[in-house]
Amino acid sequence: MNEPLIIEPAQVADSCVIWLHGLGADRYDFQPVAEALQQRLSSTRFVLPQAPTQPVTINGGWSMPSWYDILAMSPARAINRDQLEASAQQVISLIETQRDGGIDPARIFLAGFSQGGAVVLHTAFLRWQGPLGGVIALSTYAPTFSRPLPLMPASKRYPVLCLHGRNDNVVLPAMGRDAYECLTAEGVDTTWRDYPMAHEVLPQEIHDIGDWLAARLA
Repeated sequence: MNEPLIIEPAQVADSCVIWLHGLGADRYDFQPVAEALQQRLSSTRFVLPQAPTQPVTINGGWSMPSWYDILAMSPARAINRDQLEASAQQVISLIETQRDGGIDPARIFLAGFSQGGAVVLHTAFLRWQGPLGGVIALSTYAPTFSRPLPLMPASKRYPVLCLHGRNDNVVLPAMGRDAYECLTAEGVDTTWRDYPMAHEVLPQEIHDIGDWLAARLA
């Protein structure tokens, strides 16, 4: 397993964001975002894990960094559940490492873009059983969510920020909305924001994430 990229803050870390990249990217993809956010969050560590390189069926079987194989695109994503579970376990190990290093789990946040966001949603709401600071879901979907969603009592208390591009033709906005609506139906404190963008990240979105994190770490 590749070691995560760890970006230490200017001050002693008392909080942490574990941020998963998307399909075909790597742990350096969100380094500039993390460093920009640390200008406001001066005691927040960022942990950027690396997905394993493995074949992806929908991309002609080519090997690339991926948290799980995508077998088909429609009508809904067909995925390799065992690989998703392995990725979720990797995230849980990272949470436990931060917790054991002295970070209060209630100040640990999970964030993920696209496929990374799907892993984060699965981990936070269907696998992790302890406290968390919250979840940031960027341009993503929840292939393992169902209605009703069998949430642990602790996970109902996680605040969630869902962000999506109105012009996203990779992960359609309706897929992101479905995850958002699954959570709100269970009483989870979930915020939806969309932007005039495609499958990408905009400066305004990062500013909004900074506001959201700062409010919860105050």
